[in-house]
Amino acid sequence: MSQIILPLSLRRELEQIRIVVGNANCAAVDALADPSPWPFRTAILLGPPRSGKTLLGRWFEAQGKGAVIDHADAMDETQLFHRWNRAQEENSPLLLIADREGWDIGLPDLRSRLGAALHLSIGAPDDEMIAGLIESHAEQRGLALGEGALTYLVPRTLRSFVAIERLVEEIDRLSLERKVPATQAVWRAALEAVTGPEQARLL
Repeated sequence: MSQIILPLSLRRELEQIRIVVGNANCAAVDALADPSPWPFRTAILLGPPRSGKTLLGRWFEAQGKGAVIDHADAMDETQLFHRWNRAQEENSPLLLIADREGWDIGLPDLRSRLGAALHLSIGAPDDEMIAGLIESHAEQRGLALGEGALTYLVPRTLRSFVAIERLVEEIDRLSLERKVPATQAVWRAALEAVTGPEQARLL
């Protein structure tokens, strides 16, 4: 499932490492596919937990697009500044992945350099992307969700990458524990475990 027109080879590469491309990450994927326009050859990728930031970084590096520093916001700022300078000297793109939206950089020189970088963000998934994520997580687990699963689950699922992953995990666990196929009774129980019974009843 994809909401942007990517080259076929790129779509296949992303599918091979199980990155679902949709509304939340399409702009970031598009920018990572071609780092040549990045200001100072630097980009910063932000996004919520479990949104695929690290996977995108691995794909970027594996394609030989440039260097990647994951959890850059937790790195010593002087070391990070040296890494930025080295990338400039080598004329090599540098992708920094950060976990904090409000990354407060204390080192003035580093703050000014990274302030000029391309800032990319992963947002909240829409219904189409949620469906793709549920399918992807289920496929990785070898879980058959059953007919009508997406119609039932998508509108009731929290718009959170963590919650979507946990929902599929819970469906798989309950199905194995009860020794039954993953049908509506299991879907509902999993939703209640993830979202709470009150939220599950609202939808």
